Amino acid sequence: MRPLPAAAVLLLACTLTACGSTSQPAAPKSTVKASAPEHEVDCSDTSLSQADWMEHCSEDDGAGTGGDGGPSSDLPFGRAYAWADGLEVTVLEAKVFTDWDEYEEPDPKNTEFRIRLKVGNKSEASVDLSELSILVDGATNGGTAASSSFTKGSAPLEGRIASGVSAVKTDDNALEKRYGKDIVVTVQRATDDGFEVFPEFTGTIK
Repeated sequence: MRPLPAAAVLLLACTLTACGSTSQPAAPKSTVKASAPEHEVDCSDTSLSQADWMEHCSEDDGAGTGGDGGPSSDLPFGRAYAWADGLEVTVLEAKVFTDWDEYEEPDPKNTEFRIRLKVGNKSEASVDLSELSILVDGATNGGTAASSSFTKGSAPLEGRIASGVSAVKTDDNALEKRYGKDIVVTVQRATDDGFEVFPEFTGTIK
């Protein structure tokens, strides 16, 4: 049998091995969309919802918090805190008290002020408001406020609040002027369920 010519051998080899072909299959185009820009929030905005604050502003990742995972300390006035059972509290403001009754008079050594707080019952049962108590400390150089009671406009934490109801209550205090007007308001709660987290709100007496 006669050998094939060299050109024919080369042609046959290239046919079997796709000789000289350098093309590669095109890479599939990515179907992943570019990430949307991160949601920007103003963490100093007191109208920011608690959910947004926890997602974008909280740095403690739920450590030392109540059952909802929200922060329990350094809460600004106007921000809500909720216990695991759904009872929610918000310190709205602390304001120098001036609406004295005819039998009352201010003490020149003290800053006498009224705290307004909102209590919302999102649990499934009524809650006894006597479970709650307020402790106020000076935030600048110490000092603890003395509990007081001013007659006009008083709405103390007492009685019960029904499921689904919110109410604004008051707590009256007097702090020596040497401790300044920046304060920390701790809302304590004593129940048979043993809640161990007491939220702390920070703000200024106006």
